[in-house]
Amino acid sequence: MTRLTLTDFRAYGHLRLDVDLRPVVLTGHNGAGKTNLLEALSFLSPGRGLRRAKLSEVTRRDAEGAPFAGWAVAARVHGPLGEVTIGTGRERGPSDRRTVHIDGETARAQGDLGHYVTALWLTPEMDRIFVEGASARRRFLDRMVYGLDPAHATRTAAYETAMRQRNRLLRDGRMDKAWLAGLEDAMATHGVAVAAARRDFMGRLTAALAEAEGPFPKAEARLDGLVEGWLDGAPAVDAEDRLREALAAARRRDAEAGTTAEGPHRTDLAVRHAAKGVPAEQCSTGEQKAVLISLVLAQARIQAAARGMAPLLLLDEVAAHLDDARRRALFDQLAALGAQSWLTGTDHALFAGFGERAQYLTVWEATVSPTRLH
Repeated sequence: MTRLTLTDFRAYGHLRLDVDLRPVVLTGHNGAGKTNLLEALSFLSPGRGLRRAKLSEVTRRDAEGAPFAGWAVAARVHGPLGEVTIGTGRERGPSDRRTVHIDGETARAQGDLGHYVTALWLTPEMDRIFVEGASARRRFLDRMVYGLDPAHATRTAAYETAMRQRNRLLRDGRMDKAWLAGLEDAMATHGVAVAAARRDFMGRLTAALAEAEGPFPKAEARLDGLVEGWLDGAPAVDAEDRLREALAAARRRDAEAGTTAEGPHRTDLAVRHAAKGVPAEQCSTGEQKAVLISLVLAQARIQAAARGMAPLLLLDEVAAHLDDARRRALFDQLAALGAQSWLTGTDHALFAGFGERAQYLTVWEATVSPTRLH
């Protein structure tokens, strides 16, 4: 990425930022707007962004608190497909609809962004990812899969759309068998494809984690999911039939519960600290963060080898929580990957280990300028 442009995004009225392909270090006091920049970058990949905010929530507001009409984030990107300009934003008007443009043309779906940019991020809110519910781990897993298989975002969205429609019909007591069968067929088709993509990625991740060297702990990861388990010993078409049958048989139960009890939306990512032989959730907070970094670096290596492009890595306040050896190792690995990582922190001195391998910017009250180095 060589140019980033923001319009009416969070506190930024207008920002045009020109950078090169080295890691970008953003420093400034808390509340200066560093994480807002990472959030803007995260919208250039499929999904809801690193804060999972509603589109209306990221629109800049005037002095009286009234929102502006819309917002936009655009970037000039260089990759295996050449130079391309991509952009996304909220449509002006009452809707909360997101639009995507690629070289000035409206894209069919936000999943199309995955052909040009994929992003992984680590934020302070993810510090408890191993000890809280499965949904955050599942989102993290799927974001890693997007990097290898951009169509995974579209399949996941299609599965979730069909599931929401089925849940609504069941809650309303509308037992239209033909309508439900159609939705369950879509869930089975897309759901098994989602599960298969996860299994394929996990095979690659397992190998990459085993080969990892350095001060970050070796991790072991596996899928804990019903549909993924079916695929261990049967072809996809059989798994689709089993899921259709399971969904049809569970209509009454799901109607009473108000939710779908079985499917790939219940899959969990189970992670262990290999050297200690314990689940990640039983490790200290510092070790959990180190294990998480191991997963991110492994995915970045896999993607760079498979697609010729590493993911955009958005690392919010990560350096501050690492000891000096791990911090320097992280910088070395980011530089070696050739990934354009964006790192934030309040203390510029923490990033001295990068030297000239990075570029340094200071964020102050939603303005960005080159950092004055002494």
